[in-house]
Amino acid sequence: MARGINKVILVGNLGNDPETKYTQGGMAVTKASLATTSVRKDREGNTQERTEWHRVTFFGKLGEIAAEYLRKGSQVYVEGSIRYDKYTGQDGVEKYTTDIIADEMQMLGGRAEGGAPKREFGGGGESRQSRPAQPQGGAPRREAAPAKSNDFGTDFADDDIPF
Repeated sequence: MARGINKVILVGNLGNDPETKYTQGGMAVTKASLATTSVRKDREGNTQERTEWHRVTFFGKLGEIAAEYLRKGSQVYVEGSIRYDKYTGQDGVEKYTTDIIADEMQMLGGRAEGGAPKREFGGGGESRQSRPAQPQGGAPRREAAPAKSNDFGTDFADDDIPF
C-alpha cells in the first residue's frame, strides 16, 4: 500500500477554443485552458476574486469529444491527474510546465449557441447518461403504468408551481 493518489477535480470555464493535434498513430490530443475562480473576503470585508488558469489535456476519444463539443466560455467539470514536466528551451534555459491530464469530463451549463446537452465522458470516452437498464434478454424494460392518483382538480396554473 505504498501507492499515492494524484487526483484533480476542476470546475471552470474554457478560456479558448480547444486545439487538437493527432499523433502518428491517429490518437487525438486536445489542449485547452480552463479558468477557475475563487472568491473570499479580506480583513476589511471586501470581496477578493482570484482566477487560476489550468492547462488541460484530453487524449484519445475524450480528446475528440472535447474538440467537437467544447468552445471558449464553455463551463466544464474535469477530473484527472496533475503532471509536472521539465524541458530545456531553445535558449538553453530549463522550463517547467504543469498540466492536468483529463480522465473524465462533463459539460455543464445550458446549451450555448450550437452547444450540446449535458453529457459525461470518461474512462473509455463513453457517454455516461442515465439510461433505463435492460434485462439480460436484451429486450427493453417496460415502464410500470403510473399509479392512479387522486383528482385534485385543475384550479391552478403551471405558473403557480414554485420550481
